[in-house]
Amino acid sequence: MNGHGPKNSSRSVVNRRGFCTAVAASTLGILSGSPAAASAAANDKNPDAAQFRTGNGEWTYEVVHDWGALPAGKTFGGTHGGISSDRAGNIYVSTQSETGVLVYSADGKLLKTIANEYPEVHSLQHAIEGGEEYFYATVQKGTPKENWLFVKMKTDGAIVQKITAPSEAGFHAPNEWRLTAAVPGPDGSIYIANGYGDSRLFKFDARGNYQKSFSSKGKEDGQCDCSHGLAVDTRYDQPLLLVCDRENLRLSHYDFDGKFVRNITLHLRRPCQVSFMGEYAVVSELLGRVTVLDKDNVPVAFLGDNPQKSQWANYDVNPESIGPSDFSAAHGCHIDKDANIYISDWNKFGRVIKLARVKNT
Repeated sequence: MNGHGPKNSSRSVVNRRGFCTAVAASTLGILSGSPAAASAAANDKNPDAAQFRTGNGEWTYEVVHDWGALPAGKTFGGTHGGISSDRAGNIYVSTQSETGVLVYSADGKLLKTIANEYPEVHSLQHAIEGGEEYFYATVQKGTPKENWLFVKMKTDGAIVQKITAPSEAGFHAPNEWRLTAAVPGPDGSIYIANGYGDSRLFKFDARGNYQKSFSSKGKEDGQCDCSHGLAVDTRYDQPLLLVCDRENLRLSHYDFDGKFVRNITLHLRRPCQVSFMGEYAVVSELLGRVTVLDKDNVPVAFLGDNPQKSQWANYDVNPESIGPSDFSAAHGCHIDKDANIYISDWNKFGRVIKLARVKNT
């Protein structure tokens, strides 16, 4: 790797670190009239902050009660998507409903919704290009004529670019192109993961012209089994493409020419997405947990580690039954400049949580 990444990190093994989280009936981002509504009342009667804490050491967090609650009559639908923020600090949460992408202030007030014509945005990646702000997004369900596509949009939801299945890469039949993530590379190239399809990774130029594909479906080094999430990892001398290789339970690095570099963290619990703050990476895991990694990709904290395995990766679990500081199926993931963490569980009722970092612990 020519000194551009952590040494021996491919052998990093995630060791469970104990911490206690009290189980109470609660969920954040609860909806009026939803099964989770009763949990809000329960929390009002039990305001003990200790019940809403998770993590360890400097990575100790407290759940922000009722963050992101929607107005009466509005519902999330499923939260099988991504979370990001803009330059002003507003939080964007994608959903599986006509609400499209929800835009919140940092304190959880709903400001507006965007991209309503695309009710199933799976991933969101913020980018600033030429002073303008954009989101790189992958769409599963869109308009009747457009499904499974990449879109580049402005912060108001205006679409400025689309990419569909490239025939040059051998896509001809429906449902072969089932993309899960997209990010801009350092030179403006676009990288897309076909995670729910053949797990290949694709490079396009800034105009959307197909360049190449790399990786393939499998378990060997340089292969992926559900290339679910993508991120540009700038923690080292050389920026690298980070891939959440979900079903292989690992994170992997590739260079931007598509060459496999190494696996950097093993034995995760189905990693979905990654968000960075400085030298740290926050990883959402579908099997009921969020892990914080240091620059050597060694775990320094586990957040929301759910003791109820029956809730792990359970799309149908009622949010009311999930502990207030636990996750059932952490999917969307974002850490802001103040180290607050936002997570959306993969859940048909909708579940979004803000974790506020506890200072001076």
